[in-house]
Amino acid sequence: MSEKTEKAPKTSWFSGLKAEFSKIVWPDRKSLVRQTIAVIAVSVVVGLIIAGLDWVIQYGVNFLVGLSF
Repeated sequence: MSEKTEKAPKTSWFSGLKAEFSKIVWPDRKSLVRQTIAVIAVSVVVGLIIAGLDWVIQYGVNFLVGLSF
């Protein structure tokens, strides 16, 4: 286990960053718009579900607290 691994030659951080950015495949406009709409729609639906659950739980807690024995 004493094998030495060879390190990549040192290059400028910015040239490495530029090389990585050139590998990025950017989505086309149509795909970007569709994905953005999907994210917004799912966010609104999940927000409504959370708000509904919050309302139901709050109503239940208020009902239980209002019970008198």
